[in-house]
Amino acid sequence: MRALLQRVTEASVTVEGDIIGEIGPGLLILVCAMPEDTEETAEKLALKISKLRLFKDEGGKMNLSLAQTGGAALVVSQFTLAADTSRGNRPGFSGAAKPDMAEALYAHFARSLAALDIPVQTGRFSADMSVALVNDGPVTLWLDSAAP
Repeated sequence: MRALLQRVTEASVTVEGDIIGEIGPGLLILVCAMPEDTEETAEKLALKISKLRLFKDEGGKMNLSLAQTGGAALVVSQFTLAADTSRGNRPGFSGAAKPDMAEALYAHFARSLAALDIPVQTGRFSADMSVALVNDGPVTLWLDSAAP
């Protein structure tokens, strides 16, 4: 799975004019399932994200995890993280998991994060969404479970 994490002071996702998910301080997590991913992949990624020390402690150092701060996660499906830009000017997205598999893994990832006592809000799979955020820091990280 691929994930783009953004530490935020607030974030929301809107579909057809209605806010369907919003959080205060925490992480906006854009997530993309790849064909080789499994439920175990989603669970391992959720655990890793819950433990990443991306939040400031009382001394101003990034020493605290999302779990330690009580922050929330806004999880949004983002198949474009699988973009192949190696040829021409039009990105290809055939490297992403097929929609049925991707939706199941996206939902499993969100449930896995929630099972770690992280408050989770989500977007809507395959919907045309507007995502708003205030990036804190800014702190933005790219994770790929297939990377060494």
